[in-house]
Amino acid sequence: MASGAARPRRAIPSPARSNALRLVAFTTGVSMCMSLFVPAAYARPSADPSPSAKDIEQSEQQVRERAAEVGRTKAMLVLADGELDRLAIAAEAAVERYNGEQLKLQRSQQAYWDTQARLAEANRRVEESRAGLASFAAQVYRDNTGYDEMSSAVAGNGGPQGFMDRAGMVKMLAERRAAMVHRVEASKTVADVFRRQAKVALDEQGAATRSADEAKRLAQDAVSKQQGSVQRVEADKRRLERRLGKAQAHVSEVKRARERALEKAKIRKARSDFSDSAAGPTLAAARGAIAVQAALKWLGTPYSWGGGDMDGPSYGVAQGAGIVGFDCSGLTMYAWGKAGVRLDHWTGTQWTSGPHIPISDLRPGDLVFFATDKSDPATIHHVGLYISGDRMVEAPYTGERVRISSIHRSDLIGATRPTA
Repeated sequence: MASGAARPRRAIPSPARSNALRLVAFTTGVSMCMSLFVPAAYARPSADPSPSAKDIEQSEQQVRERAAEVGRTKAMLVLADGELDRLAIAAEAAVERYNGEQLKLQRSQQAYWDTQARLAEANRRVEESRAGLASFAAQVYRDNTGYDEMSSAVAGNGGPQGFMDRAGMVKMLAERRAAMVHRVEASKTVADVFRRQAKVALDEQGAATRSADEAKRLAQDAVSKQQGSVQRVEADKRRLERRLGKAQAHVSEVKRARERALEKAKIRKARSDFSDSAAGPTLAAARGAIAVQAALKWLGTPYSWGGGDMDGPSYGVAQGAGIVGFDCSGLTMYAWGKAGVRLDHWTGTQWTSGPHIPISDLRPGDLVFFATDKSDPATIHHVGLYISGDRMVEAPYTGERVRISSIHRSDLIGATRPTA
């Protein structure tokens, strides 16, 4: 079914209108008549109007053989795809391992350079301490505080007291110098340890990175080879599917030619049965009879998703945008419109357009509905117009045409008799 918006009859919509109709059809959830499986395009009748059952059997056997070939090739493709997925996962894992090793390598390099910087700073401090120590020794010499203790004590500046003062200063400075030298030596020791550790880590990370890089290369090579295999299998599958398509088209053409004669006979019988059942109708029955006659008038009209209005077949939306025809609720809306009862272009409201009728009490014109869940009317996806003899006229699905079919399907949920 499609939305209830009016559409111009037999006029190609403008691009803007087509886009709007498509948006409505997809977002409102009311376009439920479209089949999930789109059959092959309508085939022209065979040159031979009466192919035999043997002709059909031979054509079907060819289809079965082609289908088997395609099936085997598809199985090969599934296996190849599975192997491709496995190899692709292995390649991704190798790449991520490589990335992780690269990150570890960068961190190890940074740690190495940080250690080198600390070592350089430690060496600078050692040199400063050594320079300070040399300066200190020179100062002591100039001040006569460390050359000749006896002479410094007797003849040095300030006499014995000055000597004691200078000696205390020397001792304090010496202690400070010793502490500084100790710290520098400790820093050098720590820096040496860091440098050795960083060098070991750097070597290890280099080896790990080379290993990851090799794993990445091997995985990528395997994926490339597998992709080539998959492409070859896909090419074979496409070739076989083309052969299958030709065989299916042929058998469809043969069957169609045989069924057309049967369809004509069925239509004649349906009209005859309907004429017999409509004798002496009440007003409500007369409306149903008018609806049936209106629908039967369009037998053979293409299915068009969203197609059909009160005036007859029209361009639809989406897959039906280029097709003049009916969808299921468009056909029943048109038929009952001719009987003077206006229905919406949607099975949801057509289901509630009148009283529900037991299947055993159906009469011509009643609407029969089909749902994916027969306990839930919200899942109704199709509607047909009852004729007689457990048959209905319907617009079935994309690729088919308005036809007469049996109402007895597994998804039959119920029936409604529309009222004015």
